[in-house]
Amino acid sequence: PEKVPQPLVEQLREGGRMIIPVGERYQQTLYSFTKQNGELQQEALRPTLFVPMTGTAEDTRSVKPDPENPQIVNGDFESPSDDETLIPGWYYGRQLELEVQADGTQFVKFTNRELGRSSHLLQGLALDGRKVSRLKLSAKTKVDNVKPMQNGRAAAMVITFYDEKPAEAESNWLGPYRGSNGWQADQKIIRVPRDAREAIVRVGLLGATGVATFDDVSVSIP
Repeated sequence: PEKVPQPLVEQLREGGRMIIPVGERYQQTLYSFTKQNGELQQEALRPTLFVPMTGTAEDTRSVKPDPENPQIVNGDFESPSDDETLIPGWYYGRQLELEVQADGTQFVKFTNRELGRSSHLLQGLALDGRKVSRLKLSAKTKVDNVKPMQNGRAAAMVITFYDEKPAEAESNWLGPYRGSNGWQADQKIIRVPRDAREAIVRVGLLGATGVATFDDVSVSIP
């Protein structure tokens, strides 16, 4: 929900705790709430993405998704964070760290030494394939000794489209990147399936081993 529903506040006894994701449809934070003197005291835990609530909690959002203008949040990784493994706007991070370049700008680095183990970041976004027919994927990447999985999966930026069920419609990607290479900027125009209603963007090693660095990740309408 956009905020904690009042009936849940009323049902929580004094001193009780509640763990709940709160925020925009695709930009949420998992909070720990404790009820003190009838009020909720909050502690932010980590960025996350849950399925939407139904009914009034979803219908009355003040900030609604914009499926005709899909965008990545914090794709340059410059938003401040107190924890280098928690990246604002992104969630479900595995085996990563936020690093600072000599000029003070930031990027995210993924490291994996066990083939098939997760090392990635995810972000969801609203997208209506009836309104948006094409997208441009863009990213800057640097890889070091990246060895792909047997199925060829390696470091990449992947976008997966979902229909209204939601069931996976199809995927497309920027990459994959293997071996070693200095910073390079890539972009690609892709087709959006007409039945797409939302999408998940993944960046990282995606099961490959080695080191992969990403910056300036974006999704835009060409």
